[in-house]
Amino acid sequence: MEKIWCIFLLVSTCAGVSFHATLHRSGALLTTDAHWYTQTLDHYATQDDRTFSQRYYEFTDYFDAPNGPVFLKICPEGPCVGIQNDYSAVLAKRFGAAIVSLEHRYYGQSSPFKTHATENLIYLSSKQALYDLAAFREYYQDLINHRTNSTRDNPWIVIGWSYAGALSAWFKLKFPHLAVGSVASSGIVAESAGATCSAALRAVTRLAEQGLKKNSVFTKALFNAEQLDVDGDFLYLLAEAATTAFQYGNPEILCSPLVAAYKRDEDLLAVYAKYVKDYYIDTFKSSINTYDQKHLKENLAAGDHSSDRLWWYQMCTELGYFQVAPANNSIRSALINVKYHLDLCSNVFGNGTFPEVDSTNLYYGGNRGDKILFMNGSQDPWRHASKQTSSRNEPAYVIKCQNCGHGVDMLGCPQSPPQIGGNTSKCADPEAAQAGQRIIATYISRWLEDANGSVKYM
Repeated sequence: MEKIWCIFLLVSTCAGVSFHATLHRSGALLTTDAHWYTQTLDHYATQDDRTFSQRYYEFTDYFDAPNGPVFLKICPEGPCVGIQNDYSAVLAKRFGAAIVSLEHRYYGQSSPFKTHATENLIYLSSKQALYDLAAFREYYQDLINHRTNSTRDNPWIVIGWSYAGALSAWFKLKFPHLAVGSVASSGIVAESAGATCSAALRAVTRLAEQGLKKNSVFTKALFNAEQLDVDGDFLYLLAEAATTAFQYGNPEILCSPLVAAYKRDEDLLAVYAKYVKDYYIDTFKSSINTYDQKHLKENLAAGDHSSDRLWWYQMCTELGYFQVAPANNSIRSALINVKYHLDLCSNVFGNGTFPEVDSTNLYYGGNRGDKILFMNGSQDPWRHASKQTSSRNEPAYVIKCQNCGHGVDMLGCPQSPPQIGGNTSKCADPEAAQAGQRIIATYISRWLEDANGSVKYM
């Protein structure tokens, strides 16, 4: 079973979908004007000519036509509602780049089918998604050439964070001729909660497990989660809610009231329930449905609200990164184990559904990448999921500060809601975050100079 844990993956199983709900505010998006590209359904079948419409966005206000670079900003596992105004926008202005973003197949408005019944999901994979990006890259390059009356290739740089960060690195690995560099943001490396908050969270988990045994209806009702018939689903909700505070740079929202209650020997479960309802559900816009296997199994309609089922399908068939409780000092319940995940996969998608991790590791495995930059936030709780050992061709850096979580180099602090231009002024250590951003700019400058010879970009 250990092989199930080994794949390179950069994202929480559910929080990425909720994150996009925080983008609808003034200035958070550079553009929301959607365009459509006719995409091949199956890139591996020569006899299948079916296509579907895939949504994309472009922002060219900073583009130094005709020869400026193009940033291919990969949309992650959720509806792509526009191009985010984060640090990539600052980089685009500096380097005279156009920015384009392609919605991931099946997610949002880019589904090939009207329903997401399991038999319709066979074309949902990271492998197909990478070919989508490659085909779209060629299409958009032709579009630039047509607009500017040019015949040359612009230098392309692929940017992604979280799961899209994995795609960014894999794209450069599989299609090295289509990009001059890749920024794969948000690997996960360091301790996050601190000793007292960790102890309080472990106590919450213990109390929740005891409550489920004594009166599961009452315990779940504290969190407005009575619909979760499977106890494992409820415990998964509790674990993910804690993870999110660190993952998106808001640890004090969780730890301050919890530590205070822990020191005063107050009702920790009630305090944690308030955090889950007030922050994780109301502010972060997560949904109890995300953790309900009945919902995952029965919600088959395509559209903006189908992301949970789609992401679990990728986890259950291909990616297989199951965040289980470690043996010692875990804030996650020991009931969230490999068996829980495999049972969920079989229940939601049918018996025999199992992640083909060996195949995926073989397809993406090896240390053969070139000009791929990995950026990591020190306070992101998803450890062992990103490249952490730096090398000449694949440098890896850690941005160390108290609220430097998932995607801090692109999103700023806190990471939810994302800060305009990736603003770092609210980071616990702004200089550390700014240093990370300067590293990205330095590598992009090097890659562009390598691609364009004598042209200097500093």
